[in-house]
Amino acid sequence: MDVAEVKAELKKLRAEIKYHNKKYYDDDAPEISDFEYDNLMNRLKEIEKNFPEFITATSPTQTVGGSAKRTAGKLVAHDVPMLSLQDVFSKDDVENFVEDILKIFPDAEFVVEEKIDGLSLALKYRDGNLFQAITRGDGSIGEDVTENAKVIGDVVQNLVDAPKYFEIRGEVYMTKKNFDKVNRRQEMLGLKIFANPRNCAAGTLRQLDSRIVAERNLSMFVFNLQKVEGEKILSHTDAYEFMKKNCIKIIRAYEVCKNFSEVWRAIEKIAERRENLEYDIDGAVVKVNNFSDREKLGATSKFPRWAVAYKYPPEEKETILRKIELSVGRTGRITPTAIFDAIFLNGTKVERATLHNEDFIKSLDIRIGDTIKVYKSGEIIPKVRGVVRRGENSVEFNFPENCPVCGHKIIREKNSADFRCTNPNCAAQIENHLLNFCSRNAMDIKGLGETSIPKLIEENFIKNIADIYKLKNFRAELIEKKIFGREKATENILSAIEESKKNNPAKLLTGLGIFGVGSAAAKDLIKNFGGIEEISVASVEDLEKVSDIGEVTAKNIFEFFSDAENKKILAELKNLGLNLKSEVVEIESKLSGKIFVLTGRLEKFTRDEATKKIEELGGAVKNSVSKKTDFLVAGEDAGSKLTKAQELGIKILSESDFENLLAQ
Repeated sequence: MDVAEVKAELKKLRAEIKYHNKKYYDDDAPEISDFEYDNLMNRLKEIEKNFPEFITATSPTQTVGGSAKRTAGKLVAHDVPMLSLQDVFSKDDVENFVEDILKIFPDAEFVVEEKIDGLSLALKYRDGNLFQAITRGDGSIGEDVTENAKVIGDVVQNLVDAPKYFEIRGEVYMTKKNFDKVNRRQEMLGLKIFANPRNCAAGTLRQLDSRIVAERNLSMFVFNLQKVEGEKILSHTDAYEFMKKNCIKIIRAYEVCKNFSEVWRAIEKIAERRENLEYDIDGAVVKVNNFSDREKLGATSKFPRWAVAYKYPPEEKETILRKIELSVGRTGRITPTAIFDAIFLNGTKVERATLHNEDFIKSLDIRIGDTIKVYKSGEIIPKVRGVVRRGENSVEFNFPENCPVCGHKIIREKNSADFRCTNPNCAAQIENHLLNFCSRNAMDIKGLGETSIPKLIEENFIKNIADIYKLKNFRAELIEKKIFGREKATENILSAIEESKKNNPAKLLTGLGIFGVGSAAAKDLIKNFGGIEEISVASVEDLEKVSDIGEVTAKNIFEFFSDAENKKILAELKNLGLNLKSEVVEIESKLSGKIFVLTGRLEKFTRDEATKKIEELGGAVKNSVSKKTDFLVAGEDAGSKLTKAQELGIKILSESDFENLLAQ
């Protein structure tokens, strides 16, 4: 390679790695696997080793991967830098590390422990009381997430045996079980699902609302003593013993080793049990035990010299694709899954892997009967790498025109690679449809939720939303089967169902589950047409005249009300006494017709309360800032919406300004 080629490749690699660092550390949304990222980084290291004159201070090899950002709290400086670990990928690399340490300290001990795949967090205690929790950020500056940390069950807030000052570092993570629960809820609410537990844990810890953090049940392991005053602790294992006495949850099953063979055996033991762990790990860490030895070894600008992280190699195997199976999710999204001859990856039997969508299948030109290569992304999720050999009688796969569950028409969403079943009453979607119908933004029926609705479906009490209003006819059976609990609870829920019949028709329209019609759109539609029956006979052209109702949503509404099954259910709801007609009250105020956007954290109002105040005075609340926006109400920690509003010259209201406007 000539100098120009070297510089060009360095520039490209550094830009690519920085992009993926941002996606992983800051956005919690990685686009490539750890293995693919490591290959990029190793290539960069190789070039810089051969051409050291081109190493820069800002190269990814010289800096910590993440950056500090404002989400849940303010930015603060670390007392002790939170560095990354040097990754190694072979047995020889581990042996070289151990032998190099033993040359300097012949009696050195090594601690081998699991490398948890989560988000690093420093916990600071003064006189035994937790007073600050800071994310790693860029290693020098992190984000104060103390209030969120306090709702994590594993975080000890008061020490039994309290030094004057005590700072520890750990990894916040999410168990596989809790991750599945969160994603099921995300899917149920029609929100984006998380790619893996690490992303979910990182995104959760940075939430503005600590109640969301508490709901998601994060966990934490502590893996290092950062700083202590008022207590003499000489080694990593001594620190662990001290932490145990204070009920601090530390890394499990660590081993103390004297030489390379013991270290390597400990690494192999972790590999043997990792598939059965309730949490994800992305390697094994080897650390020098003695703190005095660590201090003498020191650190580079990025890594401590006294520890390395061994990354387990990804395993890939060939197999034959036998069929492509379609499944319908609770939101109607149709996902293709590869079914292939069983193989074993990292000790686990694998027979299926997601193919994501039609575009993914076509991009790899995967056909039934082909020999494909399968691997585990992040050593957890089976994925198809590509086609190895074309099968003799391979068959091209095409998406059908109808839903594999209910037979209704399926559509490809605009600007998306996803296909979706258009029938909210599809058996695959019914639970999600009912939960949406009963949710706070829709009919707001308290007591009908994640616990009771699945039972009602299982016992055949409800098959569609109209059946909810027929439950009063089965009062005795509901009590006998304890669907809602005791008699009093049953009476309360049946009363709540009856009371919901009086709701504004916008809430009913929201609950119908028409794709693209949320609570804001439903309110606009009712305001323009006056009632659901009027909307049900409107043309696509008339629907498009409503603010923020585009061509796609207008067609979705038209097709929904053209469907015979939906017509039948709407007629049932009317006969059951639900309110389909709005009692229009014209409100004359300074807010009439004005469009608001809310951003940041308000002290005196929840988002729902602020929205209700605006709508009561004739205004409307939208999710995104545009030229049509009249006011942006900016609370604490306002983000990109504030920046966009400033660029567009939109009037910015503080919470105090907003209160004054409401009072006027």
